[in-house]
Amino acid sequence: MSDFDQVGRALRNIAKNGRLIRVGYGVYAKAKKSLITGEPVPVVPLPELAKEALARLGIKTAPSRMEKDYNAGKTTQVPTGRVIAVKGRVSRKIGYGGAYVSYEPAA
Repeated sequence: MSDFDQVGRALRNIAKNGRLIRVGYGVYAKAKKSLITGEPVPVVPLPELAKEALARLGIKTAPSRMEKDYNAGKTTQVPTGRVIAVKGRVSRKIGYGGAYVSYEPAA
């Protein structure tokens, strides 16, 4: 048994208890119970979690095209924040419960 196995087992047990939620490979977030469903949900919104995880991986992020258009007043359509502009290539899936972040190339 290695320390790596012990850490993984401990994280799985904490996630099973509902105090953590797995949002990606090696990426966990603090969780709380949803008032609506009673299921564990992250304390921090998904776009913020994704940006922090990407920053820790050394990947630079920027506002998406839709965020730029909304902030410039070109559209009234409010962006969901689930699209993140990245500088470089990303193959990580970050999300939970069927909701995942998608990526677009940064300008």
